[in-house]
Amino acid sequence: MSTVEGHAGCLIFGKLGGKDIVAMKGRFHYYEGYHMQEVTFPIRVMYEVGIETLFVSNASGGMNPDFKIGDLMIITDHINFFPEHPLHGPNFPTGPRFPDMHEAYDHQLIEIADGIAKEKGIRVRHGVYTGVQGPTFETPAEYRMYRILGGDAVGMSTVPEVIVARHSGIKVFGISVITDLGGFDTPVEVSHEEVQDAANKAQPLMTEIMREMIKRS
Repeated sequence: MSTVEGHAGCLIFGKLGGKDIVAMKGRFHYYEGYHMQEVTFPIRVMYEVGIETLFVSNASGGMNPDFKIGDLMIITDHINFFPEHPLHGPNFPTGPRFPDMHEAYDHQLIEIADGIAKEKGIRVRHGVYTGVQGPTFETPAEYRMYRILGGDAVGMSTVPEVIVARHSGIKVFGISVITDLGGFDTPVEVSHEEVQDAANKAQPLMTEIMREMIKRS
């Protein structure tokens, strides 16, 4: 079970937009002490019950100077800084030993999301998500390093689940809520409560995009 405030750690089965869905109310995080196989086990379950598309969301720190707190960043790619790889060990028969990751986040789904955001007047950004183990928030120097390496936002989740989903042939759409900013001239202190507050305010817009995507997919 998830030990993080705001993460209930359970699966919800239901329908949305006329489609059968499985939703995770919270997720497992590597920093909680779980192994990667445990963190990504829900994705294995989703594959077995027939899920074909995975929608992932997260709260993340923005490093791109064009970002503002509360922005929605559609993930176009990621950089994996986790010390343990979710496919380490014997290969699962859901995919090849060396899965291709050139399109970790489905281009067609991104185009659909962009169209919906434009129709509804919702501000969205595109960017690269950097996945790190946590649980500390980043130092100013770390923020700057990840930015130099090509990241636009940084967080403590998502990447392991996306890797396993792609290994299983599941298409992925990802979106980050920019809940804090870092790596700029003036360091800003951040707390988990502030991150939750910013995420809660942006959630209705993110939900609107995803709900409409499910209807149209």
